[in-house]
Amino acid sequence: MSGEADMETDGVATEGGPSEGGPDRGTPAEGAPTSARTPAEGPGEPPAAAAGIFGERLPVAVRYTELLATAGVQRGLIGPREVPRLWDRHVLNCAVLAELLPANASLCDVGSGAGLPGIPVAMARPDVSVTLLEPLLRRTTFLEEVVRELGLDNVTVLRGRAEEMVGKVAVDIVTARAVAPLDRLAGWGMPLLRPYGQMLALKGDTAEQEIEESRSALTKLGAERWSVISVGEGTLETSTRVVRVEAGESPGGVRAATRRAKAARAGRGAKDAGRGGPRRRR
Repeated sequence: MSGEADMETDGVATEGGPSEGGPDRGTPAEGAPTSARTPAEGPGEPPAAAAGIFGERLPVAVRYTELLATAGVQRGLIGPREVPRLWDRHVLNCAVLAELLPANASLCDVGSGAGLPGIPVAMARPDVSVTLLEPLLRRTTFLEEVVRELGLDNVTVLRGRAEEMVGKVAVDIVTARAVAPLDRLAGWGMPLLRPYGQMLALKGDTAEQEIEESRSALTKLGAERWSVISVGEGTLETSTRVVRVEAGESPGGVRAATRRAKAARAGRGAKDAGRGGPRRRR
């Protein structure tokens, strides 16, 4: 993921565009008047579907949506025009991914940005352990504050690039919500999976076309099967389209396996050093 930085998806900043030094596209520069950064409208009341998705954690979801509409906009993580549609287009659109997750799964949300889809999934599924992986400091600061305020004890915030985490992070599920092409998303996410894990990428109308264009890359990255799934049907007015990529025995392919082995050797070396060096054989 070299060169990875900011990128926006439907008004939400995620991984992969301009450098951290400049403002996100479509958001006012630092020092702009508050009136230029804060939307006139709030996110509104939660739709009826929210109670069924979040259950007893609905008040937590309401507070998260409020934080997106206020601090998220002020810090340039959410476009002001997205605020009136935060519930339908962002929070619930992401939360229905929970339908696809096995019980007690571990999940890494790559390029988490403002916490989408990782935080809605964590609220909908308290049994799932969620890691929010994000390279930019100002975003991880926001995420840490949100996780602390919401009391999400099943969420961990980790600062770094996906390519740096191979051999350090190993999960059942990787999620991604970005406008990067599928082959690039797979290159970031597949190496973080455990054997036979899954990558779930939120995609729109281009999902099938991207799969066709990415078949060769997916195979090289250790994928065995891929499909497009609609989730939230019967719950949301517009269902969420997800590309599901199922890994085989070696997620990420040969290169990722080599990097995992290297990380494992480095970890063993660090442990030996902590014990005063490797023991000699007698």
